Amino acid sequence: MRRGSETLRILAQWIPQAAVRPFGRPVALFFHGVAPQIADPRIEINHHTPEAFRAIAVQLKRHFNILPLDALTDALNRPERHARAVFLMSDDGYANTMHAAEVLEELRLPWTLFVSSRHIETGELNPLILARLFVHYAPEGPYDIPRIQQPIALGSADTRGPVAVSVLQRLKRLPAGHAREAIAAMTSAFPAGRLAQLRAIFESERYLTWNEVKALHGRGVEIGAHAHWHWPMNDYQSADDLQLQAKLPRDAIVARIGRCRYFSYPFGNVGDVSNAAWQAVREAGYSHAFTALSGTLGPALNPWLLPRYALRADERHLPALLPMLRMADRRLARLTTGAAPALTVSH
Repeated sequence: MRRGSETLRILAQWIPQAAVRPFGRPVALFFHGVAPQIADPRIEINHHTPEAFRAIAVQLKRHFNILPLDALTDALNRPERHARAVFLMSDDGYANTMHAAEVLEELRLPWTLFVSSRHIETGELNPLILARLFVHYAPEGPYDIPRIQQPIALGSADTRGPVAVSVLQRLKRLPAGHAREAIAAMTSAFPAGRLAQLRAIFESERYLTWNEVKALHGRGVEIGAHAHWHWPMNDYQSADDLQLQAKLPRDAIVARIGRCRYFSYPFGNVGDVSNAAWQAVREAGYSHAFTALSGTLGPALNPWLLPRYALRADERHLPALLPMLRMADRRLARLTTGAAPALTVSH
């Protein structure tokens, strides 16, 4: 519901919060990183500035009841009793999440961190970030990338935006093993040492370590799984890969933290989550899982296809916006209640 969310965001600027407050229901919100500096917004698409993040956290503290995920079952079963409830989450496990942790700890706001275990273990960058680096920073020229059907022509810097859109769309339709081949070829296109330079420039893309994840858990942060490798769990993936994407991070987190009950899907929008994916997540032992579809929380929802609203870089009208997320509930029901395969329709 990205276009729908944009419409709601515009409406929230003009509608008094008191007018929509009675429509409030529990909601889940998520963010990614908090980066002091953004070197290139074409690459660093997932980060708030510290000032913007603090402003969001202060709004939430002032206007809503921020609850730990332990309260999720009651909120789902009795949403009318939790009309101002918000569950706050962060995806991926970027190292700069520590900046967010300091703000949220200062304001005493509970939150959940969803980590992609392979990236925490190896420090490997998000695969689509690597693809973005290739499109925007590889030398000019034609490239035959394995598993990508058409050659990729990289021209001048101002022509690469549409190329990036096309390449990322094609990549996300690849099985995980084929995608790894393609991304390995993209990274090998850089001259010696160049990728290391780019990693240093884009420090915001670095991941936490397991010791840092454990430290956050010790400070009261719930730790959930965000798949093993940050890749769509769509219809292009094999049953074995989907099972591993669900099982491996839970095993890794349980071994280090002691429990892992919650899951969030990489990307998590229409075209990113298959019917087989949520079943693999359920069978792996998670009690609940979250998409990136907007909507509110209630008893009729599939527990493994719950909605979440993605916090944008600058959110100034959350008290009016969040109650209006109920307007997305009908579409959410079509996609997730008895019609989960609709999540696999690309657009």
